[in-house]
Amino acid sequence: MNSPAARFLNPAEAARRLGVSAKALRLYEQRGLLTPARTEAGWRSYGPGEMARGAEIAALRKLGLSLAQVARVLQGDAAGLEPALAAHQAMLEGRVRQLGDTMEKVRGLRAGLARGRAPAAGELARLLKPAEGLCIAFDLPWPWGGERFELRGIRSLNYIVGPLGSGKTRLAMRLAETIPGAAFLGLDRTASPGAALAPAVAEALAWLVEDGATASGALAALLAGLAAEGPSALVVDLVEQGLDPATQQALIAHLRRRGPGGRPLFMLTRSCVILDLAAVGDDESIILCPANHSPPTLVAPYPGAAGYEAVASCLATPEVRARTEGVIAWRPRREAA
Repeated sequence: MNSPAARFLNPAEAARRLGVSAKALRLYEQRGLLTPARTEAGWRSYGPGEMARGAEIAALRKLGLSLAQVARVLQGDAAGLEPALAAHQAMLEGRVRQLGDTMEKVRGLRAGLARGRAPAAGELARLLKPAEGLCIAFDLPWPWGGERFELRGIRSLNYIVGPLGSGKTRLAMRLAETIPGAAFLGLDRTASPGAALAPAVAEALAWLVEDGATASGALAALLAGLAAEGPSALVVDLVEQGLDPATQQALIAHLRRRGPGGRPLFMLTRSCVILDLAAVGDDESIILCPANHSPPTLVAPYPGAAGYEAVASCLATPEVRARTEGVIAWRPRREAA
């Protein structure tokens, strides 16, 4: 039983302490995983007990468990933990190998110093600076003026946002053309209801449905494109196309679970469910295409950051997005004189 002096937190404070978004807390509540207390005025309030349970849920989600699997673990069925822990162990072992390689380099540098040899130019910088990852550069297409655009250290999840007519689709297509081995997944993705699904797609679809998604041809086709072998990176046009809010919520949680080792994914979006600015992680980036056709820019997901308000103004709920579905901004051609 909570002591009278125990501090109770509001949803924003609780979400910040747990490292999740307020939307995630509401989702946990909707699925019956977490039941916050209520103040006399009816506001949600999270005490020590709720925070401890919330921390367990957040940890299980970070291990890659679906909400249905989380519920079973909390009820005492730990069968779903084995594959999740095995994957986590593999990730940790990879980090250990990287750390071992770095330690060997340090030993080599120290041995060289003991023999009177100073580090060669750049050795210390390469040792202390993390790997930058994939970097690309190209000249921007119309509606820009051919300005040079560079992306360094491309993240696992990359959101492309901008108002209608900002050129974000052209930017996405140029990214797909420029990144070696990348593929572009357009809006013409469909799957017949009775189509046989590859095992990986069927597994992902079942996982998402457990997490509250609605099975549909649009979702199956999207998952098939995401699971396609071969492309080094994927660029997806309006990732939320044809997906209801619950499905979008489950999908973005699924994509985040790939971790930093996943191949780069660029997603055009105008959905505040897909791009929840409060939930953007360290291995995610936001690319804004401004309305005035200034060059695209990276935007930090923090209020007050340059471009943050512009990004927020481009995002909307799925209900609002439905009003403009299929609308295309275009520039009329001038008639010849």
